[in-house]
Amino acid sequence: MGFKANFSKRNADRFYLPGQEIRISRGVSLTKNYTTESDNVLTCRKRTAFSIFCFMFIYAVLVYKVTYVCLGNGINIDTAISSQQMADDDIIRFKNPVKRADILDRNGEIIATSLPTVNLYANTKQISNPQDVAEKLNMVFPEISYDTFLQKLSRRGAFIYLKRNLSPAQQSQVNNLGIPGLEFENCEKRIYPHKNLFAHVLGNTNVDNVGVSGIEQFMNERLTTSTKPLYLSLDLGVQNTIREALLEGVKQFNAEGAAAVLMDVKSGQIIALVSVPDFDPNENIKVEDRQMFNFATKGVYEAGSVFKVFNTALCLESGKVKVTDRFDTSRPVYFGSAKVTDPHGSHKMLTPEDILVESSNIGSTLEILQVGKKFQRKFFQSVHMDQKLSKVQLPEVAKPLFLSDSRWSQHTMATISYGYGISTTPLHILSAFSAVVNGGIYREPSLIADHQNKGKRVVSQKTSGEMRALLRAVVVRGTGRRANVEGYQVFGKTGTADKLENGRYNHKKSISSFVSGFPESDPKYAMIVVMDDPKASKETFGYTTAGWNAVPITKNIITAVAPQLNVKVDFDLEKQKSIVDAAYKR
Repeated sequence: MGFKANFSKRNADRFYLPGQEIRISRGVSLTKNYTTESDNVLTCRKRTAFSIFCFMFIYAVLVYKVTYVCLGNGINIDTAISSQQMADDDIIRFKNPVKRADILDRNGEIIATSLPTVNLYANTKQISNPQDVAEKLNMVFPEISYDTFLQKLSRRGAFIYLKRNLSPAQQSQVNNLGIPGLEFENCEKRIYPHKNLFAHVLGNTNVDNVGVSGIEQFMNERLTTSTKPLYLSLDLGVQNTIREALLEGVKQFNAEGAAAVLMDVKSGQIIALVSVPDFDPNENIKVEDRQMFNFATKGVYEAGSVFKVFNTALCLESGKVKVTDRFDTSRPVYFGSAKVTDPHGSHKMLTPEDILVESSNIGSTLEILQVGKKFQRKFFQSVHMDQKLSKVQLPEVAKPLFLSDSRWSQHTMATISYGYGISTTPLHILSAFSAVVNGGIYREPSLIADHQNKGKRVVSQKTSGEMRALLRAVVVRGTGRRANVEGYQVFGKTGTADKLENGRYNHKKSISSFVSGFPESDPKYAMIVVMDDPKASKETFGYTTAGWNAVPITKNIITAVAPQLNVKVDFDLEKQKSIVDAAYKR
């Protein structure tokens, strides 16, 4: 009876075979002891999401801590935000630990940079045993004496510097001491990777990383208000080549020093500027005055016969002298009791070319006497021989010694024509020379790569072309013969003058100069080489004039740097032969 009841039609839908799924009505309460697959999946998802959130939070904390430690506390949030800024945006500024911009050469090579470092200072109020601390610090920094540390730590002030620019190893050693009151200050140190090479151009900075000389001082505001690198017009390779040649020359001729400047005649940009002896701006040492002296921009001197270039140029430009004119140099020129003579005593009729080739003082005097004082003064003023070169971006630039109009007598006209009477710098001379040979446009020199300088005309194209031909003759058959580098059509003029010491000329000492350019057909570069008191030797046959020292040094430099500057070589031997033959037929 019961069996039939269980299998009755009424109960048929309640009967389940083994393994058959039991369906539970949606209306059944889940508060009872029933469990479903959907409950397990939901719970699993919630736990997984929670676990992922926990891992992400922990990971974010670790990333923050690692970044903070690696950057040496270098990320700082500027909390001093004005109310207006906060209203516009919640601005967070990240401070770069290096605040002074890099300096690069024209090709992007780093020649000055800054590295983040730390300074060690003490809060003396927290140091209870200065003797013990001084002893421990002396072990970390043996170059600083125990007494020095003790003296500083015994001061009453709450803040005192103990050591600047610590290395990471030194900072770690101080940290390991575990001494309360010793703290670190984030700062930066200026580094000059090429040491002495750009010393007189770059200058250096003080302990607070503020420029105190050279480009570092002149461009200090630019270097500290922008992190964009400052590109100079200098070429690292060319600078190194010229410096090596000067050092070798100083050694060979036992000179007190030397200087050289190479300039692009078309733009006025300085490609190289060297003065030796020099110094290492990385070293915090007191150097001799001569090492700190930049002779190229600050060395005011009378250049001697180099000035015959300007004398001839202004005379030709005046129209009162022509390249075909001839001047009788057989007799001295008198100005009262003073007289002008030729050291070589040519005693013959000379053309303007011959006057340059033979470096005749009498010929130069006769030329300028035909032109007059007014035109002479005007020319020298047009090439800035009466003022400082303000666009060269160096504080160490001297002003030439330029006579007033009232002191400019006929005798003064004569002495200036052959290089006495105006004292100026090598850079002034090179700038004026570039204007004479580049087509007649004067451009004030600059050390900045992107500097634009339209310039002004000081002589005509015709005069400039004539001057290049005359100066080429000086190198082909005159005192500049030892600078005649084949293929580069070098032209120039020598000059040797007695050295002025304590207001008097020392006839036993001299300064020799050679100003040159290349190539003559289309000038691209001009250079001046100056030797300070070179000595005579057997190799120079007892002479100390420029033709025996400054000229061969110039040849060595041009031979090396012309390929570096991609100057096209011209080996047209027939053309060179015709120039030489024509010169000797005159």
